[in-house]
Amino acid sequence: MFDSIKKIFSSGEEETTSLNSGAKPDISREKSAQLYEKAKTFFPGGVNSPVRAFKSVYGTPLFIEKGDGCYLWDADGNQFIDFCCSWGPLILGHNPAKVREKVVEVMANGMSFGAPTALENELAELIISNNKYIEKIRFTSSGTEAVMSAIRLARGTTKRDKIIKFEGCYHGHSDSLLVKAGSGLVTFGETSSAGIPKSFANETIVVSLNDKEALKKAFEGFKDQIAAVIIEPVPANNGLLLQDKDFLQFVRDICNENCALLIFDEVISGFRVGFEGAAGYYDIQPDIVTYGKIIGGGLPVGAYASSSAIMSNISPEGGVYQAGTLSGNPVAMAAGIAQLTELSKSGFYKELNNKTQEFTDSIQRYATAKNYKFKVFTIGSIFWFAFTDKDKIQTAEDIDPASMEKFKVMHKELLNRGVYFGPSGYEVGFISAAHSKLDLEKAKRQIFETLDIVFRSR
Repeated sequence: MFDSIKKIFSSGEEETTSLNSGAKPDISREKSAQLYEKAKTFFPGGVNSPVRAFKSVYGTPLFIEKGDGCYLWDADGNQFIDFCCSWGPLILGHNPAKVREKVVEVMANGMSFGAPTALENELAELIISNNKYIEKIRFTSSGTEAVMSAIRLARGTTKRDKIIKFEGCYHGHSDSLLVKAGSGLVTFGETSSAGIPKSFANETIVVSLNDKEALKKAFEGFKDQIAAVIIEPVPANNGLLLQDKDFLQFVRDICNENCALLIFDEVISGFRVGFEGAAGYYDIQPDIVTYGKIIGGGLPVGAYASSSAIMSNISPEGGVYQAGTLSGNPVAMAAGIAQLTELSKSGFYKELNNKTQEFTDSIQRYATAKNYKFKVFTIGSIFWFAFTDKDKIQTAEDIDPASMEKFKVMHKELLNRGVYFGPSGYEVGFISAAHSKLDLEKAKRQIFETLDIVFRSR
């Protein structure tokens, strides 16, 4: 049976076979809707993180009750093949036995001490001994906290104040980075949230991705004032804006020329495109790297890492202060140890990345054969669906906002077919080790049917 399914959906010629692409009845959201109404009495907008509110798609948010392997179940009993994976951390899938067992073992001895544990040493050694780009690490409780701390470290190390970031990269919600581009080629950032003083935004310069000239002008205009350039080497928070290695190397070189530090924000790409993250993928040495998501095995965690010399500036060794009661929490460390141990095994990434490539290639072949204006961009086990005919999308400006209307239809139809993606067309998808070939074949069939509906309704 599996071979027959595979034959139908893996052949570029046979994928063009007409599918039953009629719209499916909407799934029941009655219990989720009730929970959402109650949640709105407790939380702003009924959620604890904005994208969960489903404002960019149809319907009310789904309240999740259970996850196992590559599957999710919501409060109404609907089952989904999950490509959100808790926004990336679940590279082994939901509730993997080895992570769960390690967490339960450690929890039996207590859940928080606010003091050092051997588990911190174990996870740090596992990371550093398999990553030639870093020498010392500091754990935090979130990716946002890690990036905020990395910025402070860069300023404290260089004795400079200004930061350059790129439009289309997201680095968490700390004040100095929650900014957007102004109206010129090189501008001070403009606050993208209420509550951020203009003076904070004025310390951040925003330029476009993939624009060497803009970056040159920024360094010329603020000579000897730039502490660091921060970039997602795999920009995956606003679509998947894959950069050429040539551009990333240019960023590295111009930082060297101007005695500025280069920060790679690898909260998403770290341990996702490979154990050494994007630094290893592109073989580019950043000065500071930030991590999160995967290193906690599904629990809240973040980290920043660098050379021994730069990290010596962190308190209590140096004058740059950063602290956290739950930093290095033993339960999160245990989950990270269990998960990264699996990731460090020979062949893990090759198998996962090959599986992702086969999945995304097959979807692209189907869309191309149907002449749909649709592209699948991918790196490692990350992918993004874009309603475009462009071969590359490398800047935020390259994304057509009107294309999000097609994603709204796609998201609804996929939910009705038991396939779960993050509720925004700007968000990427993830494949985990728990996605079997049969799971992916099932998902592809639903994606094919959904694409037919989306483009039939043009």
